Amino acid sequence: MKFLKWLLFPFALLYGGIMLLRNFLYDQGIFKSEQFDLPVISVGNLTVGGTGKTPHVEFLLRLLKDYKTATLSRGYKRSTTGFVLANPSVSAATIGDEPFQYYLDFPETTVAVCEKRAEGIQQIQERKPETEVIILDDAFQHRAVMPNLNLLITDFYRRFDTDFMLPTGLLREPRWGAKRADAVIVSKCPENLLASEKQQLENGIKKYTKTATPVFFTSYHYGETVGFGAEKVCSKNVILVTGIANPQPLITYLLEAGYAIQEHLNWPDHHHYTQPDVEKMQQVSERFRPENVSILTTRKDAVKLMQPAFAGTVKQLPFFYVPIEVKFLEKQAAFEQMVLATVKA
Repeated sequence: MKFLKWLLFPFALLYGGIMLLRNFLYDQGIFKSEQFDLPVISVGNLTVGGTGKTPHVEFLLRLLKDYKTATLSRGYKRSTTGFVLANPSVSAATIGDEPFQYYLDFPETTVAVCEKRAEGIQQIQERKPETEVIILDDAFQHRAVMPNLNLLITDFYRRFDTDFMLPTGLLREPRWGAKRADAVIVSKCPENLLASEKQQLENGIKKYTKTATPVFFTSYHYGETVGFGAEKVCSKNVILVTGIANPQPLITYLLEAGYAIQEHLNWPDHHHYTQPDVEKMQQVSERFRPENVSILTTRKDAVKLMQPAFAGTVKQLPFFYVPIEVKFLEKQAAFEQMVLATVKA
């Protein structure tokens, strides 16, 4: 596999060159970036796959609860196109996994999707003129909009400063794109990360950022399980169901918390569940029924499994999800102050 990746290295160089040219054209003003008359915060990454953007967007939504806030996403793998404003008729299929999750969990927030973010912001301003701040989800490469605050998330276990361009590595653009970041957040860190390790990580990251760009470190805080099926109390024996980019941090937490994972049904990121998928979960659950096993999943997967088409089966099974919140290892007050200063300005 490693040999194949290096065999593809010339294509990585070509793709990297194309992205460098694109960024150069934006930097020189040949391609236009639009600014807006309300604060826009972008949350994104340099790599493909999950780096923890969604929990960080949710952290911002809780921080900005006193403002009339909107989220704008592309709506990855949705069945619709163009601008869609979330309403009671939408689902994970029509607006995408993460936007639907925001819609369910933050009812006071305006949630919208649009491939063209500048157009999406204009639509939000027209339809929701009371909006005071917009959070762009996964928009670091969407340079048609110039955000007031550009937050770059990088996964502790696959940081951008040690990665390579697609298809050799997972980078969407060269590492030097990090110079556009106003702050870098290293996500999914172990809670016991030493100060010397943080300094080493920060030194590697700062090779590619502006000198004064702050680096923050966050981990996940897993909450009490929430039932959405037949049972109210989750067993310590579980069947794990995931459709996320990297389930390893969740697996590590569960094992450390004393859970026994009897089986792991692992689908690709952004998987759209079907009736046969749910039936498979039911069959596995019945196989382990004598051992009092619960079906445990993520919030992102739960919002898709809660759709009406699966209700008959899901309500008969012991389904639970694990809530996730971002926890700063240090300097949370400094981060919050930076965000609030941007919004107030």
